[in-house]
Amino acid sequence: MSGHSKWHQIRHKKAAVDAKRGKLFTKLIREITIAAKQGGGDPDMNPRLRTAIEAAKAANMPAENIERAIKKGTGELEGVSYEEVVYEGYGPGGVAIMIEAVTDNKNRTVAEIRHIFSKYGGNLGETGCVSWMFTKTGMILVPKEGTDPDKLLEVALEAGAEDFKDEEGTEFFEIYAQPSDLMSLKDALTQAGFKVESAEITAIPQSTVRVEGKDAEKLLKLLEALEDHDDVQKVHSNMDIPDEVMSALGG
Repeated sequence: MSGHSKWHQIRHKKAAVDAKRGKLFTKLIREITIAAKQGGGDPDMNPRLRTAIEAAKAANMPAENIERAIKKGTGELEGVSYEEVVYEGYGPGGVAIMIEAVTDNKNRTVAEIRHIFSKYGGNLGETGCVSWMFTKTGMILVPKEGTDPDKLLEVALEAGAEDFKDEEGTEFFEIYAQPSDLMSLKDALTQAGFKVESAEITAIPQSTVRVEGKDAEKLLKLLEALEDHDDVQKVHSNMDIPDEVMSALGG
C-alpha cells in the first residue's frame, strides 16, 4: 500500500502549489457548491459541506468566496449548474483508476478525460468497471514532526479511528475512519493538541497492483494530468509503485 499512501501525501503537497495559482480555489468552490446543493447550506447539518468549508479555510480562501459558493449551491444566488460525475478506467500496468469530477458540460469533460487516458497509455472504461474495488473512507493527515505517535494513536482510537498508518519516508501519519465520523475525529485530535494538516473523504483500494519501470512513469504522468484537469476533484487508484519512483515524483 506504500505507493498508494505516498501518492496521497504527494497530492497534498502539490495542493499547496496549486493554491498559489488559484487552481485549488476553483476545485474547492465547486465542492462547496455541490455539497450545499445536495445537503443544504448549514454545515452543522451537512458533514460534506463542513468538510469542504474547512478545506477552503485551510487553503486561506476568503470567507466571502465560501459564502457565495454556498448560496450558489442553495439557489440563493444564480450560478453555473454543476453536476457530479465519476469516470473509471485503467492505466498502464492494469492499474484501476477512479475519477471524481464536477462539470457544467459532461460531453466536453468525458472527451477531455478520454484524451488524457489515451495520451498516457490508459483506457477510459464503462461505469462500474473499477469502482467496486474502492471503499469510501475518511482520511486525516497529521504531521510527524513534533508528534508522539503513541499518544496520537491512543486519542485517535478513542475517537473512533479504524486504522492508523505510519509509512516510512513520508511526512504525515494517516488516520482512517468512517466518513460519518471524520469531522468528530478531527475535532477530537484538534482538542487534544494535535495539528491536523487535512481531513477529507477518499477512496481506498481493496487490493493494489505493483507497477515498475516505464509503466510506472507513464502512470504517474497520467495521474498528474488527470489531477490537473479543471473539472477533476479527486483521482483514486490501486497502484503500488516502488518508493524510489514515488520519491522522485515527490521531489
